[in-house]
Amino acid sequence: MQKVSCPPGSLRSQKVLLLVTSLAVILDQLTKLWVRKSLLLGESIPEEGFLRFTHVANEGVVFGLSVPQAFGFIVPVLLIAAVLYLAQRFSLLGSAWGQTSLGLFVGGSLGNLIDRMHLGHVTDFIDFNLWGDFHWPAFNLADAFIVVGVAMLIVVALRSVVGARYG
Repeated sequence: MQKVSCPPGSLRSQKVLLLVTSLAVILDQLTKLWVRKSLLLGESIPEEGFLRFTHVANEGVVFGLSVPQAFGFIVPVLLIAAVLYLAQRFSLLGSAWGQTSLGLFVGGSLGNLIDRMHLGHVTDFIDFNLWGDFHWPAFNLADAFIVVGVAMLIVVALRSVVGARYG
């Protein structure tokens, strides 16, 4: 029996991208729901320590920087569209690594966008106390997925460029 191949742009050929995106959104939303149900705003468990879960309502963007509310909706949508366009344009969706990196980026972006649309802010909760009273700005799984996805995407893109040039 002959295996039927899927066209590169079809949904079936992008199953890793769709799976990773879906899992990222689900994990992100479930952890945020747990935080909102389990902790009062500003409450931390444990109360002290290097790593805590602290319920934070982040109305800003990266590192809690304040911006007009529309910015928090429009920019993520434009970034998702731009990244997906560039990934398609430069054939980064052909590998499982490329699809995984994009799935993490898109899933994380959608997870935070869902919060903004539903709550008017993003629920953050991962709180690192680095030294003294200095805390890294609280973040969530969506933020971690975005960072890891972008790092992987850079590696995939560089490998693609180097492979095309020297392969």
